[in-house]
Amino acid sequence: MQTFNAITSRLFDVVLAPFGHRWAWFDLLLWPILAGVVALLIYKLVSNQQGIADAKRRIMVNLLEVVLYRENVLGVLGSTARGLAQNVRYVGYNVVPMLVMIVPMTIVLVQLVAHYAYAPLKQGDVQLLEVSLAPGTRVAPRDVTADFPPGVAVEAGPVRTADGRVLWRLRMLEDGDHVVTLRAGDAVEQKIIPVGDGPRKVPVLRTRTWEALLYPGEAALPAGSSFETIKLATPQRDLNPFPSGEGGILLWFFVASLVAGFLLRKRLGVTL
Repeated sequence: MQTFNAITSRLFDVVLAPFGHRWAWFDLLLWPILAGVVALLIYKLVSNQQGIADAKRRIMVNLLEVVLYRENVLGVLGSTARGLAQNVRYVGYNVVPMLVMIVPMTIVLVQLVAHYAYAPLKQGDVQLLEVSLAPGTRVAPRDVTADFPPGVAVEAGPVRTADGRVLWRLRMLEDGDHVVTLRAGDAVEQKIIPVGDGPRKVPVLRTRTWEALLYPGEAALPAGSSFETIKLATPQRDLNPFPSGEGGILLWFFVASLVAGFLLRKRLGVTL
């Protein structure tokens, strides 16, 4: 996971935000369109275009038979059954292209979320830092400690729970990318706390699970770490007029890429 995230992040840290992170609209318009085009090209190369066209034609013929011979009950039932069979055939032709397309689409989406879904904290903000210990670890919550930089003040905590979580309530005092050092037994990990200095790529979560693929803002935790996750509560960035947050970017990305793909399908010679 770490190698994959490092490669994709290194690439997208270069190509995203060419005019700075303040101009989020540029990437939020460009990349869904590019993703739609790439998806079309993949679909064209991987799918059985002739089979898809034939299945669509047969579905249309069966629908016309149902309309034209609606008084013939047996004929309608037969046409309906054949139409359903062609629908199954059509869906089958789409399975492999969809599985192939989902990889590049997800990579682009994850990077857009990492760069634009969250805003840095502000001076005076109060947020929670939450650490979860890995299941089966021999380290107890009471053994978890943290060293905070001068730009971050601890207002409360650590609060330790029976299910292996440790929480601190923090107040942000100074702008900058502050580094918190956390210890659990022999494990030592760090978490960046971004404060002020304008919009930028904001790290939210470090984890040793597969979710690390969805949060490339910081390095994944080692597979054998005593820490399961290290999470900072982070505000969403206002992307008006685009929908905000992870869910907003997800919705916009798929709607925009689908619209772009639909509008460009004939120009690229793709049968959907």
